[in-house]
Amino acid sequence: MMWPSSQASKILSVLLLLVVVYCLFMDALLYLRIQKYGLDQFEQFENGTQDSSTSKSIFRNYEDEVWIPCSINPLCHPTVKALMVDHINHYIYGPLCSILDIGLGISDRLIFLTPNMISFTHVVISLIGGKLLTCQNLAARRIGIILFQIRMFLDDLDGHVARERKHIKGERSEVGTLGYWVDGICDLLGVICMMVGIMLYLKNNPPRRGYKGTPVSTLPYHQLKEINSCEDIEKDHTTDIGISYKTKVSFQRIVQVMGLFSGQMLLSSLAWNRYIDLYQNLLENCLEYDIVRRITAFKSTKFYVATGMWRIVNPHSYLHLLSLAVFCDKTWGFLKAVHYSGYIGLVIAAAASEYFVENIRYFVVNGLDV
Repeated sequence: MMWPSSQASKILSVLLLLVVVYCLFMDALLYLRIQKYGLDQFEQFENGTQDSSTSKSIFRNYEDEVWIPCSINPLCHPTVKALMVDHINHYIYGPLCSILDIGLGISDRLIFLTPNMISFTHVVISLIGGKLLTCQNLAARRIGIILFQIRMFLDDLDGHVARERKHIKGERSEVGTLGYWVDGICDLLGVICMMVGIMLYLKNNPPRRGYKGTPVSTLPYHQLKEINSCEDIEKDHTTDIGISYKTKVSFQRIVQVMGLFSGQMLLSSLAWNRYIDLYQNLLENCLEYDIVRRITAFKSTKFYVATGMWRIVNPHSYLHLLSLAVFCDKTWGFLKAVHYSGYIGLVIAAAASEYFVENIRYFVVNGLDV
């Protein structure tokens, strides 16, 4: 064991608090950056090449005033997808990918290293990480989680290299392209490796469920049957009321909880990609729509809130939280806490997004607020 799980939990709790504060601070800066400065995807309008008497005076150039170079600054190129990417990937892994790319010259000099090769590499890392997650030793599982975080970093890197080589500013989803499908399939394989590794660990080391301080005679029949049929029962005679019985959680229950959590991941991924595609088509890709309305919609607080929900409930956020739970040896507690409740947040985000999509569509196409 690298260090006791309780100590690791305390250290990670402090780090988590710092990360949360940092991400909230960056969210505020991102909102102010969108409101006060120009946007790359609308640069023709903002440079005054189209008729507008206010564009030059309202929209300043962010690159001219920021002291952090845009090559590593996650606030420089806000796009639809950038507003919907989770905080860790956007504010931490994204800049680190840029720094690594600048240092090694992956986009410029290492032409043989394609984005698809990077994607295949993180699948191999996922296989190793998944195997480590099955280990009973906590230190091995923590190394596995570190490998999965490297996998997520490489997942960011392959997209960064692809955009740099195509001279694309900001994050975008090129739906339907070969790279889009390769990246999606490799991501899916990585998630499967993680889920299978965790499930096998829980099968071999099942968590325990207790009936503390409850006399056997008062237990419900199904619990009494489970205790009587279980060969591995722990009895604690230190309680004031009576004996505490702790039995192993059945594998069927483990599969049920893991299945419900995996279902959340799948639905989250489908919905997240759907709304990225819808918003991109409304605001960035469809040039026949009025550009003034598109800019107004993109800069609106309503749109910022609509995309901000998916920063929290997108599949990458789920993976980061699950990774933290495994690292702190709280895997089963986390899965039990969210296997039902997580659907509530997902449904709220999807329902609100449907409303916002229609609202923005009416405004962009017809100039009407709903």
